[in-house]
Amino acid sequence: MADAAERLAISGRVQGVWYRAWTVENARALGLRGWVRNRADGSVEALVIGAPAAIEEMARRCHAGPPKARVAAVVRTPAGDDGSTGFEQVATV
Repeated sequence: MADAAERLAISGRVQGVWYRAWTVENARALGLRGWVRNRADGSVEALVIGAPAAIEEMARRCHAGPPKARVAAVVRTPAGDDGSTGFEQVATV
């Protein structure tokens, strides 16, 4: 089965609470590829690539986030596979 890809836009209190590192840890544990970054508007954005069930689980986990986060919303949109080979933090946009 081909990998799926989605962008997750996470809003709420998600910067300065270890959200990106937590996302990397969870995505790697689920066998996902892609990246996560802060956005200048205070949100966090992730590209997750992998098995549809793993993406579904990652989206579910993102609604909770790490202990100090207060997630208001996770907006999911279809995306393309950018060729990522692992899962990393990338620069803020």
